[in-house]
Amino acid sequence: MSNFVYQRPDDLYPVQEKEPVSGACSACGTEELARYPVLSEGGWFMVVKCQACLHSESREKWHRLGHIVLHTDTIPHHDDERPE
Repeated sequence: MSNFVYQRPDDLYPVQEKEPVSGACSACGTEELARYPVLSEGGWFMVVKCQACLHSESREKWHRLGHIVLHTDTIPHHDDERPE
C-alpha cells in the first residue's frame, strides 16, 4: 500500500472526540463537562468546557502543532545547564 493512498472518511464532517469529565459547571450548574483540544489565538489548548453553556472550567497549553507532536518537542530542555 502506498503512503499516498488514503481512504476517504465515512463521516460527512470531522468529529473531535470529547472526554467526559465529572463535576458541575461553575457558571450554570449542569453536569455536562468535557475535555478536548481547541485552537485559539494563543495556539492549541486542552480545555474542560461545559457543553451546555460553553463556559471554560480549565485551559492549559497543549502541543504547539495540535495533534502533531514533533520529536524535538519531547526532548527535555535544560536552560540552566548551558555551557558558558
